[in-house]
Amino acid sequence: MTKTSRPQKKRLVDYSKWGYFFIAPFFIIYVIFSLIPLLSTFVYSFFESYRIGLQQVGPNFVGFANYKAVLESDFLKYTMNTLLLWILNFVPQILVSLVLAVWFTSSSLRLKGQPFFKTIIYMPNLIMASAFAMLFFALFSDKGPVNIILEGMDIEPIRFLTKISWTRALISIMNFLMWFGNTTILLMAGILGIDESLFEASRIDGASALQTFFKITMPLLMPIFIYVLITSMIGGIQMFDVPQILTNGSGNPNRTSMTLIMYLNRHLTSRNFGLGGAVSAFIFLMTSVLGFFTYRSLMSQYRKSPSRKS
Repeated sequence: MTKTSRPQKKRLVDYSKWGYFFIAPFFIIYVIFSLIPLLSTFVYSFFESYRIGLQQVGPNFVGFANYKAVLESDFLKYTMNTLLLWILNFVPQILVSLVLAVWFTSSSLRLKGQPFFKTIIYMPNLIMASAFAMLFFALFSDKGPVNIILEGMDIEPIRFLTKISWTRALISIMNFLMWFGNTTILLMAGILGIDESLFEASRIDGASALQTFFKITMPLLMPIFIYVLITSMIGGIQMFDVPQILTNGSGNPNRTSMTLIMYLNRHLTSRNFGLGGAVSAFIFLMTSVLGFFTYRSLMSQYRKSPSRKS
């Protein structure tokens, strides 16, 4: 009798677990460099910990004393400064970016030289904010090129960095120039994702350009618009380098350009980690609340819009 050989089963390799291997470095780095420092910041906010000369005081548990001290300081004033500086640069930024995005994606206009203009408007985003701030500081200083030109035109020089309106305007202009190109690219990507047949149908029905924009483009662009709004708001709350360099860290005139992160930086440079942790906790809470309510309110309007249902 001959033995019948059993067919050998091929050993299959299970590759499903390899995904965890490839994503593990991200989670390890996130836990070490982001999650642990974030939790330690909240812990430090309940302790008194600062340095006087070479002597370290604390850490001593003080409960909510640091939070009370922050609220009794000029924290609310710095919050209003930060939000005002963000609004002053975001409103013109989003308006200009929407216009440029519509122009560059319009199949009826067919603008020439689009790659060149797209490159030009995005280039300021590649420049470091500190270099941008140093450039404006040199241009608009008391003896800078702008005042030299004004003197040559028999116009009285302006001390730009000593006037509240001019200082805020310069900070807003710099942030606008650095970020409107990036915002334009994001909005263009959103408009290109809209079905072209909708625009063709609106033209056949005789809709004007404004009607097409407000009835078709803007409602369907809302998810990208919400993303741009929330990320810009988070970046605005974290505004630091431009006003820090332009005002030499003082937030002058009269601390009207002092932002929340500049205020936080003062506590960190003085090694007052307790107050710094409390300020960080307030900033985290404010960012979360503003981002959550902005997302919920705008997304609810987007879901109810007739353009999306159709």
